[in-house]
Amino acid sequence: MQRTILALFLAFSGTAWSMSAAGLALVAIGLLAPKKDIAQARGIDKIVGLTHLCFAVPLAVFGAEHLSSSQALLAAVPSYMPWRMFWVYFVGFALIAASLSIATKRQVRWSGLLFGAMMFLFVAMLHLPGALKAGGRIPWTIVVREMSFGGAGWVLAGTAMGEDRYRQGERLITVGRVLIAIAALFFGVQHFLHPLGLPGVPLVKQMPSWIPVRALIGYVTGAFLTVAGVCFLLARKTRTAATWVGGWILLLVVVIYGPVLVGALTDPSTSVQVEGLNYFADTLLFGGVILSLANIHRKQPAVVRKPVRMTDKSVQSHS
Repeated sequence: MQRTILALFLAFSGTAWSMSAAGLALVAIGLLAPKKDIAQARGIDKIVGLTHLCFAVPLAVFGAEHLSSSQALLAAVPSYMPWRMFWVYFVGFALIAASLSIATKRQVRWSGLLFGAMMFLFVAMLHLPGALKAGGRIPWTIVVREMSFGGAGWVLAGTAMGEDRYRQGERLITVGRVLIAIAALFFGVQHFLHPLGLPGVPLVKQMPSWIPVRALIGYVTGAFLTVAGVCFLLARKTRTAATWVGGWILLLVVVIYGPVLVGALTDPSTSVQVEGLNYFADTLLFGGVILSLANIHRKQPAVVRKPVRMTDKSVQSHS
C-alpha cells in the first residue's frame, strides 16, 4: 500500500502537483466560510451553502494550470495580442485572486463581475471564432459552457450587491440566469443525443465501462437539466430546480468524476493527469454555476417615505 502511494506521488507531474495543491488549498480555505450557512440550512438546502466553494476551487485549479503550464497555454492566446506570455500569467493570477475572493465571500461583487467579463472576452476572442470556423458539437459546447461560467460570475456579483445597488444587481442576475438557462437546455439535449458521455458538461470523454446503467445516468441528467433550464428561463421555481440539479451534479462529481480523476492521476502521462483534473474541475464549476441560482432571492429595499411636516401656511389654509 505504501509503495502504491509513493508511486502515485512520484508519478505526479509538476503541473498536476500545482493544480492539485491549489485546489486542496482552496478547499481548506473555502470550508471555513460556509459553516454558518450549512448549519442553519435544513435538508437538501445545505448543498446551497457549498456554492462559493464549488465555484472557487476550480478557479484555483485553472489558475495554477496557467502559472505552471504557461508554454502549453501560450498557443491559445491570439497571435495579434501583444505580450502574449504576459496574458497567460495575468489570467492565472486573476483566476487565483477571484477564487480567494469568492471562497472567502470578500468583494464578490467585483470578483464575480470581473470574472464574468473575462469569460465573455474569452468567448468573443477565442471560442466563438473557433466554433464558427470549425463547427461541430464540441466547440459549441465549449462556447455555451464558458458563457454559463461568465453568467454565474455575474449572478454571484449581483447577489452580493447591497440595497444601494439593487437594480444593477438585478440586471446582472437576469443576464446570468438566462445564460445558465441556455446552457442547461443545450447540455440537456446533448445528454439525450450522447447518453454515454461523462455527465454534466457533455464533452468528448465517455463514462468508464465499470459504471452501471451508463445510458440511464445520461438520460436522467439530460432530463434534470432540461427541466431546470425551462425553470430558469421562465424564472419559475428557480431555487428549487437549482438546488436539486446542483445537488445531482455534485453527486456525479463525487461518484463518477472522483474515481475518473484518481485513475487519471495514476497515469504517468502529464496530459492524462491534466485532462482528469480539468474534467473534474469543469464539472465541479458547473455544479457551482447551477447552485448560484439558488442564492438569487433578494428582498427589494423598502422605500423610505419622509414624513410630511405641516408648515404654518398649511395650518392657516386648513383653519
